[in-house]
Amino acid sequence: MLTITRSAVSRAIYPSLQDRAVIVTGGASGIGAALVEAFVAQGARVGFVDIADAEGAALAARLAADARHAPLYRGCDLTDVAGIAPVFADLVAALGGADVLLNNAAADDRHSVADVTPACWDARMNVNLRHQFFAAQAVLPAMRAAGGGVILNFGSVSWHLGLPDLVVYQTAKAATEGMTRAMARDLGGDGIRVNTIVPGNVQTPRQDRWYTPEGEAKILAAQCLPKRIQPADVAALALFLASDDARMCTGHNYFVDAGWR
Repeated sequence: MLTITRSAVSRAIYPSLQDRAVIVTGGASGIGAALVEAFVAQGARVGFVDIADAEGAALAARLAADARHAPLYRGCDLTDVAGIAPVFADLVAALGGADVLLNNAAADDRHSVADVTPACWDARMNVNLRHQFFAAQAVLPAMRAAGGGVILNFGSVSWHLGLPDLVVYQTAKAATEGMTRAMARDLGGDGIRVNTIVPGNVQTPRQDRWYTPEGEAKILAAQCLPKRIQPADVAALALFLASDDARMCTGHNYFVDAGWR
C-alpha cells in the first residue's frame, strides 16, 4: 500500500476499493492527480489519461514505489473521439476491467460572449462535455460484464453561481448534470451508478492563474467556510461515491464547494 503522508493521515479507508479497476481522465495534474493518488492509496488498480505526457509519466513513477498496484499512464487527447475507444480498451485490458470511471478532464479558459465562434464553441464542448459521454460508453462493456460499476462525471459550481466569462464552459457543465441524470436512469438496471461531483474554487496552479489576492478574498467571503478547497477534498468525496458505502447513491449532484453562495 502507498505510504500514508501527513496530508492523508485522516483519510478514510474503503475496503471495497482495494483491487478495483479505476480510470481517471485528466489525471496528470490538479484535481485529477489528487484522484489518482487517492485511489492508489486505497490499493486500487488505477489507470489515468492526459495530454500532459511528462507530468503523467512523472506522477505514475512517483506513486509506483509504495503502491499495491503501480498506476498506469496513457497519453490520450480526449477531444479526438476516435482515439478514446482504443486507449480505454488498452487500459481496461491492462487493469483487468473498469469498475470506476472518473470523468475529470476539462478546461475552464475564460471567454466573452462576443468572442465565441462556432469553432470555439465546438472545441470547448469537446473538451468539457463530449468526451465524458464517450469515455463512459467505452467502459460500459467491462462494467456490464462485471455486474456493475461507478461513473463519476465532473461538473462545476460556476454555472450554479452564474460566474462571468465562462458561458460555453458553464453550458457544458450544466449539460453534464443532465447527462448524469439520464445515464443513471439508463444504466441503473446494469448495476451502474452515475453521479456528478461539483467542485467549487479548488486551489490548483491552474485556478490560481485567474485570481488576484482581492479576487480570492472575495470568493472566500462568499463561502460559508472561508478556506481554499484542496484537490484532496474533492478526492475524498470521490472515494466515498466510488465505494460500496455509497451503493444506493446515483443520479445526483454532490457539491464540495465550501458553501459558496
